[in-house]
Amino acid sequence: QVQLAESGGGSVQAGGSLRLSCKASVYLYNTPCIGWFRQNPDNEREGVASIHRSGLRTFYADSLEGRVTISQAAADNVVYLQMNSLKFEDTAMYYCAAAQIPFATCANLQATDFDYWGQGTQVTVSS
Repeated sequence: QVQLAESGGGSVQAGGSLRLSCKASVYLYNTPCIGWFRQNPDNEREGVASIHRSGLRTFYADSLEGRVTISQAAADNVVYLQMNSLKFEDTAMYYCAAAQIPFATCANLQATDFDYWGQGTQVTVSS
């Protein structure tokens, strides 16, 4: 059983930056794909970025590419999401998730492909 814990959310003004962290309870060998998703009450859960242990390949949602960077500190079982140039519409609850899926599926950023989820961390961007 993989337990995930997000941190790093908060309130920031538009144009600011945040770095979110996702700490896994176990080594991520058996769940090589880690994804970040976000959701606000009016929308479905949306994929933001994912990283696959195989070659540490990264994938980004088109709407966010260039403003976010996902990275993994394997030794610490931690995955980061650096978010820059934040916009009001980035306001949401951000979740990390883990899955035992190949990199091609990992790149699709579909929430239904992920088995393990954290509780989320809130990001609020004020305009």
